[in-house]
Amino acid sequence: MDKVVRISMSLEPDLLEEFDTLVNNKGYTARSEAIRDLIRDALVEDRWRDSESEVVGTITMVYDHNVSYTQERLMEIQHAKHLSISSTIHVHLNRDQCLEVLIVWGKVKDVTHLADEIGAIKGVVFSKLTMTSGSMSHSEEDDHKHEHAHSHPHSQ
Repeated sequence: MDKVVRISMSLEPDLLEEFDTLVNNKGYTARSEAIRDLIRDALVEDRWRDSESEVVGTITMVYDHNVSYTQERLMEIQHAKHLSISSTIHVHLNRDQCLEVLIVWGKVKDVTHLADEIGAIKGVVFSKLTMTSGSMSHSEEDDHKHEHAHSHPHSQ
């Protein structure tokens, strides 16, 4: 964080006591961190209201692979929407059910439509879209050049 601006606020004592409990339960070291996170969450939620905004997110689903054509339909959709799906994770939960997590990106309206389409497939027993702000680009001029805690090469 480069620079901070101090603000002050007034709260009812009961509200502050509840907030301090939340801060402690979540492990924050200061109220400011918790307030920053709440503000970021509110800004992201507001961004979702603009159907043209760029977002990244996940679609988490559980499906019964014994239901006719569930896997085939999921594959058809994923191949048709491959430009919006960055990656998938597939886990066998038991003999009948699989968990898949799709990492998705694009405009809010497109990501939401994709999640709705997946959730409507017969055999999908759970589907949830989680979005956050940000966008991904595969163009070289948008390549990022910052350090990561993990090591992987970036193009020079």
